[in-house]
Amino acid sequence: MKYEVLIVGRGGQGVLLLGRIMGLAASKYAGLYAVVTETYAAETRGGESRSDVVIASSMEEAPYVKVLKPDIAVFMYPYRLDYYKKILRENTLVVVDEGYVEPSVFQGYRLITFRFSEFAEKRFNTRRVANIVILGRILREINILKLDHVKSALEELIPGKWLPVNLQALEEGYRI
Repeated sequence: MKYEVLIVGRGGQGVLLLGRIMGLAASKYAGLYAVVTETYAAETRGGESRSDVVIASSMEEAPYVKVLKPDIAVFMYPYRLDYYKKILRENTLVVVDEGYVEPSVFQGYRLITFRFSEFAEKRFNTRRVANIVILGRILREINILKLDHVKSALEELIPGKWLPVNLQALEEGYRI
C-alpha cells in the first residue's frame, strides 16, 4: 500500500505544516513509513509552497522523496496548475480551496471543492487552520490515517495555545 499526496499553496497557508503532520501521523502513530519533502519560495509569506508526502506500508514502497503521480492533490492556491495537472492520475482525488482555486480547472477528476479558508475564518476567526480543516476532510476519503493518529501528531507539533483550535478544525473538516 502506498499513497502519494501533493499539497500546493502559498507561504502562510500551512502547506509545509500539513505535510509534516501527515508524515508524523503516518510514521509514528499509524506504524507506516513516510517521506515528506518541502519546497518553498524565498519569501516568508506569499511565495509558492509545496509539500510532497509519500506514505507506505514498507520502506521499499517509498524509495523516493518526490510525489510522481499523486493519489491525492491539494490545491490551496493556483500556482502552476497546468504543470501539476500533468502529473495527476486519472483517479487522483483533487481537493480544492475554491476561495482561491477555480474548481472547473480540474473537471473530470474526483473532486472535493469547498471554501476551506473562508470556512476557517468564519468558524474559527482565522484562516490559519484551513489546512487542518482540509486534512480532516481528506481523512474521510483515505483509510490509511485515522483521526486519532492525526490528533496525536497535532499534539506533538502544534504550540499549546493553537492546539485546541486545530483539534476543533480537524473535527469540523471531518464532518464537512
